[in-house]
Amino acid sequence: MCLAEKPYHDGIIAAVRYNDVARSLVLRLKYSRRLGLAKLMGTAMAARLDPLEDETLLLPVPLHPLRLWHRGFNQSILLAEEIRRKKGGVVAVAALRRRRYTPSLGGKGRKSREKILRGAIDLRDSWKERIKGRDVIIVDDVLTSGATTRACVSALRKAGAKTVRIACFARVLD
Repeated sequence: MCLAEKPYHDGIIAAVRYNDVARSLVLRLKYSRRLGLAKLMGTAMAARLDPLEDETLLLPVPLHPLRLWHRGFNQSILLAEEIRRKKGGVVAVAALRRRRYTPSLGGKGRKSREKILRGAIDLRDSWKERIKGRDVIIVDDVLTSGATTRACVSALRKAGAKTVRIACFARVLD
C-alpha cells in the first residue's frame, strides 16, 4: 500500500482507539473536572513511548485564554506532565499559542475543522529559535481529523523542528 500524500507529521502515538469508553474518560476529564483521570490517561500514553531524550520537547495543544479561564485547566498540559514524569523530556507549556478563540470542534467535519483552525495556532516568537533542530511531540487528548495537530505541526515545521510526532490518548479511526 502506498500513500497518496506524505504524512504531515513523523508519527502518531495513540494510547487507545476512540470508542465509548475513551470518550467517557475524555469528557469526564474535560468537563467534569475529574483531574485524576489525567494520570491514568497520561500513563497509558507514556506506555506507548520509548524513553525520551532530555532535549525532546513535549508541547501541549494550547487552549485559547478564554477557554482556559472557563475550564480552569488545560488537559493537554496535564497529559504532557504525566508523560514527562514517566518518560522524560521537557514540557514546553508556552511554546504554542491559540491566537484566536475557536468554537468547539465536536461534530464538525474535517474541512470545517481545518477552516476554523486556519491561522488560529502559532509558535510564540520567543520559542522560534529553541525549536530549530529539536525533536518535538505534540500532546493532545483526542486526535480526530488532525486539523488541530496539523495547525501545530505547520508552525513547528516553519521554525525548523527536526521531527514532529503526535501523542494522544485516543485516536479516531475512520
